[in-house]
Amino acid sequence: MDPSTQTSPSNRLIVLQEQPYNAEPDTAALVAQPYTPDELIYCRNHSPIQSLDAATFTVSVGGLVQNALQFRLDELKRIFPRIEVVAALQCAGNRRKVMGERKERNVDGVKWNEGVICNVKWAGISMRQLLLAAGVHPPDDRPLDLCMGSHVAACSDDNWFGTSIPLDKAMDEDGDVILAYEMNGHPLTPEHGYPFRIVVPGYTGVRWVKWVDSIIVSDREPDNFYHKRDYKVLPEEVATRDQAHSGCWWSKTKPLQFNPLNSVVASVSHCSAPTPSLFVKGYAMKGSGGQVKTVEVTADCGRTWHKAGITYQEGRWSWTLWEVLIDVSSGITPERVWCRAIDESGGIQPADSSWNLRGLAYCGYGEKDLTKFEGNVGRDCRL
Repeated sequence: MDPSTQTSPSNRLIVLQEQPYNAEPDTAALVAQPYTPDELIYCRNHSPIQSLDAATFTVSVGGLVQNALQFRLDELKRIFPRIEVVAALQCAGNRRKVMGERKERNVDGVKWNEGVICNVKWAGISMRQLLLAAGVHPPDDRPLDLCMGSHVAACSDDNWFGTSIPLDKAMDEDGDVILAYEMNGHPLTPEHGYPFRIVVPGYTGVRWVKWVDSIIVSDREPDNFYHKRDYKVLPEEVATRDQAHSGCWWSKTKPLQFNPLNSVVASVSHCSAPTPSLFVKGYAMKGSGGQVKTVEVTADCGRTWHKAGITYQEGRWSWTLWEVLIDVSSGITPERVWCRAIDESGGIQPADSSWNLRGLAYCGYGEKDLTKFEGNVGRDCRL
């Protein structure tokens, strides 16, 4: 596809960068449904969006396997059973803008707000079954990586896009890693990876490679910019890329894999009946400590926390939607609303998290500043 002719996949997205195309939805619209419709799924790209022919496009499996394999889409569908997994996809840079504003420091990258997340019913084939068909036999003496690449277009910082996950994650029967070809009951769209993309539930979005054409079992991580010199949470004192290079921090820091426990206030409505109240809605995202168990919301800077009602959660990998009605009839006008998530293992979302150069994995309390309020006023919020 010629970048000069590239158009917006959806007019409901807020475009933050034209070339390559990067855009996100408004959070209030995002949380209005459990499964994110196509027009509200964020677009994150390091290259122009690709329009590929499924009749000729192939994905290969190789490296430390007994049988190198190569498949077209129709062959994969014929040979392997179709499976489904509901999983939230979140960009590592979600809430980057919030990090920069709270820390009053510049962050490197697209200034994402809080809509770089979606919840989708993915369908495709089990990565574990694909690798078993290729004859993978993980050794007991050393860990291996599953390297995934897309060579269909030059990216902004490299000639191709490549990354990896631990092979153990791909081979875990409960890991639910799939080679996806459908989303929400229909084929993947070009902007979301048609005909193939990797789905790695629980892992950050950069590992979910779109337009994937290469899957390699290796004892080395890929030598690609986006894996070796990007998407790493560098120490707070590393303030520039020059410092990162001179201090060898890119090589000393492991790639970000897991999403952090997180939650966001998506919308606040002022309600007049039955009593003056705030109707607050949002989403929460699991971390490595298990699915979200509770979301709490405060309108008095943490003096009183209200337990939100969970309106949607599905399985181990979905996002969590929540809402709560907070009585504000005492006469004190709240200036902000905060939220925090608690997971199954008792982990609590922190009030704040450290600044890092790339603005990754920010997970401080979700917040809505009511002094800049633009929501509904005076509505009847009887539940």
